[in-house]
Amino acid sequence: MYTIRNIYCIGRNYRLHAKELGNEVPEAPLVFLKPTHSLAKADGRVLSLPGTKGEVHYEAEWVLRISRPVASGTPVDEVVSHMGLGIDFTLRDVQSGLKKKGHPWLPAKGFPNAAVLTDLKPFPGLAACASKSFSLFKNQERVQRGSIDDMVFSPQQLVDFCAEHFGLGEGDIIFTGTPAGVGKVEDNDHFRLYWENEPWGECRIRLK
Repeated sequence: MYTIRNIYCIGRNYRLHAKELGNEVPEAPLVFLKPTHSLAKADGRVLSLPGTKGEVHYEAEWVLRISRPVASGTPVDEVVSHMGLGIDFTLRDVQSGLKKKGHPWLPAKGFPNAAVLTDLKPFPGLAACASKSFSLFKNQERVQRGSIDDMVFSPQQLVDFCAEHFGLGEGDIIFTGTPAGVGKVEDNDHFRLYWENEPWGECRIRLK
């Protein structure tokens, strides 16, 4: 796995996902962070997740890796070197409590193994990705399917926003948001991530 520095995550970047959780679609990208300690490889291994803090939900996402320092307005094709697929695991009950209090989401998003990531593939450019889709299978059922074209904020808008407000440099990655279909994780669930019909990674979950 390539060196990872900052893990930027985009919330509510698919309208149907925002709707299924009863959230408004934001007027600007909603960005939160995960610590690098939350990273885990989707290479078939068994991953432990907290099972005593309420429901754990899966959220499949398309992930971009930045290759050099970015100035706002620099074309995505010039600054993204690789891409992958990820799962943003979320302690949903914890997150709901934090939202009610107006507190940051980190306790619900930043625990160990909360940022699952496949091996990174060379980025073919936005034009080549525009009509493509990614999917998440839970056991033998496809539970999520997302298309890049359906994002509220485009990859260019996400890169520009993160560069302007937080800074982007080599090794930073962006989890670009999850489509509709998020749901509860059960003990011993098997998750598989696909780009189109090509398997890119998998993991099995143990709740502890």
